[in-house]
Amino acid sequence: MSSHSTTDLRLREALEGSGQRFTEQRAAVFRYLANTDVHPTADEVFLAVRKELPAISLATVYKSLETLVGCGLAVKLSYADHSARYDGRTDPHHHARCVMCECVLDLPGEISRQEIESLRGTAGGFTVTGYRLELSGYCPACLPTRERAVTA
Repeated sequence: MSSHSTTDLRLREALEGSGQRFTEQRAAVFRYLANTDVHPTADEVFLAVRKELPAISLATVYKSLETLVGCGLAVKLSYADHSARYDGRTDPHHHARCVMCECVLDLPGEISRQEIESLRGTAGGFTVTGYRLELSGYCPACLPTRERAVTA
């Protein structure tokens, strides 16, 4: 079975499980997210998918991304400035975000259950339903020259 077939089957099953239709537009968006390690904006997904489907609209890409998030096949990374990036990886992992170029990198690992329970204990009456860890700083390309000399 080809990787397209496997990806499309996974998408079809997730969509049907949540009462959604399989469309070629959703498939193209999902294939792009599933095969990239960058965390693209909707505009970047649009530009990439438009190479495969020239007639696709930006609105269709936005709707497809939200459908994929709703089906659990993608994660929407929302930021305080109201920007959003999309992650095709839904397994537990963390992120590092560059404060200069805004690239987002995957970091392996999970916070231990013990640490989460410890934090939950300090949250007072707050009911914890999940967490997201994101480190911020400079990617290697954006690290200021002065700091490069200190870390070298």
